[in-house]
Amino acid sequence: MSKAFTRENDSPDDDELDDPEPLPRGLKNYMTPPGFQKMQEELRHLLRVERPKVVEVVSWAAGNGDRSENGDYLYGKKRLREIDRRIRFLNKRLESATVVNPQDQKNREQVFFGATVTYERGDGTENTITIVGVDEVDSDRGHVSWISPIARALLKAREGDLVEVRTPAGLERIEVVEIRYAG
Repeated sequence: MSKAFTRENDSPDDDELDDPEPLPRGLKNYMTPPGFQKMQEELRHLLRVERPKVVEVVSWAAGNGDRSENGDYLYGKKRLREIDRRIRFLNKRLESATVVNPQDQKNREQVFFGATVTYERGDGTENTITIVGVDEVDSDRGHVSWISPIARALLKAREGDLVEVRTPAGLERIEVVEIRYAG
């Protein structure tokens, strides 16, 4: 086969990852205000700081002659593709975002998006999670997606309610101990 018909870089991370991970059909892209702001700041940083620096390096490296063996040029072009891919991802996510402020929740006795919920498992251990958007998930901080099994089971529950959660080990009953909303 002629080289004209092959891609220069056959790595799977090139253009196949341009699109954000799709949300399940019919679901909105809910985000908390801090999550939305964090994505905006990342986008702004990429556009104003990262990308211009890499473009400058690539331009300088391109002027140094043979590009096929120029590490600065090759790495710079790869980094530029990564940055552009992330910019497209952030733009699509921010455009489709519906910002929901948990502080505006009127019905604070039930679990809704943005709630911080403490629950007790069957073995007596307590866990605390905050229900956030799919792009804000951070298991180290206890932030779980609103479409995760635990969040779906807890939605609309009240303090003292027993709910069933599907886990890999089967159904687990948990009790809602406390519901809080930031602010």
